[in-house]
Amino acid sequence: MKILLAPSETKKNGGEEIFSLTSLLFPELTPTREKLLHKYTNVLQKNDLKQLSKMFGLKKESDIEKHIKDIIHEPAMKAIERYTGVAFDYLNYQSLNRDAKIYIDNNVILFSNLFGFLRANDNIPQYRLKQGEGIDELKPEKLYKEKSYLLEEYLENEDILDLRATFYDKFYRPSKSYTTLKFIKDGKVVSHWAKAYRGIVLREIALHEVKTIDEFMNLSIENLSIAEIQTKKSRTEIIYNIK
Repeated sequence: MKILLAPSETKKNGGEEIFSLTSLLFPELTPTREKLLHKYTNVLQKNDLKQLSKMFGLKKESDIEKHIKDIIHEPAMKAIERYTGVAFDYLNYQSLNRDAKIYIDNNVILFSNLFGFLRANDNIPQYRLKQGEGIDELKPEKLYKEKSYLLEEYLENEDILDLRATFYDKFYRPSKSYTTLKFIKDGKVVSHWAKAYRGIVLREIALHEVKTIDEFMNLSIENLSIAEIQTKKSRTEIIYNIK
């Protein structure tokens, strides 16, 4: 089973690894990544604060200036450790045991707005790019969508659990059967806290090294109970009640 996970706009500083585009998942994407990185670097070098504010999704000049750096030569770390935010806080990768970390590294696919499809253990530098924003005239989601057949082939024989926000369907939407989750509390669908529960669910999956969707459906997760399962065409949605 492979788990699809959205990134976060916020990221941890630092890293101890050397960044290499060709080491990322799907070396065939290197020309696309180079094109986006080249354009990204050009935008930084122009130092147009209005354009950078839009691309970064930041308003304060001091916050913008922190992200004007040559990211190609910045230190790298695992993508799963680089990203922060609610889902990643609740996953708490650093506190997992060795086997659970290996499970995450091998089975989680992240969707970077800059680098595209990534394994959890692909090493990336710190960067900033607001979800849905272009890099000058380039739209990353469009460029990666054109290459999504690579991911389709990669997942051909895998069960798929899709924990992404719906925006990332613009990068890739499975054509085969896949499973998504919805969380309900007091009869209402939760949105912000859905990120937390995605992290909680992923943590439990890793700790139990779940191999199939059937195994996942039988997994007991504290404070969650399955209320309903809906299937429409290739998409199955598990609806959880939050206790």
